[in-house]
Amino acid sequence: MGPSHYRPTIKELPEETRPRERLLKEGPEALSDIELLAILLRTGSREATAIDLASQIMAQFSNLRLLLGATIEELGEIKGVGPAKACQVKAALELARRTSSFSDHRRPVIKSPDDAASLVMEEMRHFDREHFRAILLNTKNQVIGTDKVSVGTLNSSAVHPRELFRNAIKRGAASVILVHNHPSGDPSPSREDKDITLRVKEAGNIIGIDVLDHIIIGDNKFTSFKANGLI
Repeated sequence: MGPSHYRPTIKELPEETRPRERLLKEGPEALSDIELLAILLRTGSREATAIDLASQIMAQFSNLRLLLGATIEELGEIKGVGPAKACQVKAALELARRTSSFSDHRRPVIKSPDDAASLVMEEMRHFDREHFRAILLNTKNQVIGTDKVSVGTLNSSAVHPRELFRNAIKRGAASVILVHNHPSGDPSPSREDKDITLRVKEAGNIIGIDVLDHIIIGDNKFTSFKANGLI
């Protein structure tokens, strides 16, 4: 096989262009349908990379809605996609279908600071570093997602409004509740906590996403900025 027919594997591509590395660095929402599908496939064939196979699948079915209805047999007819890869794709699509079938009444509803704290308390009170998250809510105060914003010492550079609101905008969130933990177990807000809250709330006002509260998680206790008149 001559040089003109050489196809680099995904591992031979520059790291910044590899789907898995991009997902880890930028998040799944930054990847195209083809890149996400390539990660599912994991490997390619002798003639094509995983990205090539993903491109062929998307070309065959045009869009994700048509791909959702594809049978394992139809997927297996694509050159390079054997039964194992067809099953991987079909299983992932079925999970997506089941998730999308959830009705609104199954989503948690946040009616108070206690509701927000209860949603994350058991996980976040055990962290040994500060984790900053944003609970995304729709117009009915139902939880539509929880974003992991940063890990490490809480400061202005770690919590940038642009990063915090990026996914909230994509998900169509009407409001957000900020949440972070204090590994010391003491949920008392620091000056930095107050400054960040004010800065994020001002940014939210500009883009039209209300910051309802900031919950600080301690050891089985919490502080609510809203309940304490800090927001």
